[in-house]
Amino acid sequence: MSDDEQHVAMQLILAAGDVKKMAFAGIELAKEGQISAAQVKFADAEKRLGEGHRLQSTYVSAHVDADEGPSLLMVHAQDHLSMALTTVELGRELVSVYAQLNRLKR
Repeated sequence: MSDDEQHVAMQLILAAGDVKKMAFAGIELAKEGQISAAQVKFADAEKRLGEGHRLQSTYVSAHVDADEGPSLLMVHAQDHLSMALTTVELGRELVSVYAQLNRLKR
């Protein structure tokens, strides 16, 4: 594995960690009834997720014709990014549920 591939993999893992941290912070805000603040957290998470996806797309495009497949670290990094996407999608649903609960409590 090249230093470049290792660097990209680590950047993907960092981006995914940032995204998941923001998503869980958004869920916690929604749980506390701060729906608008939660939506801002999710917007930030989606922006960071987009940065990760662009990095991933650039890497994949540059290695389309490579004779060897991605390293285990790169596969692991892409898995982290995929899980971050799932966290954001499910987190958005939880924010919606908390918003509905807040409306029903009033």
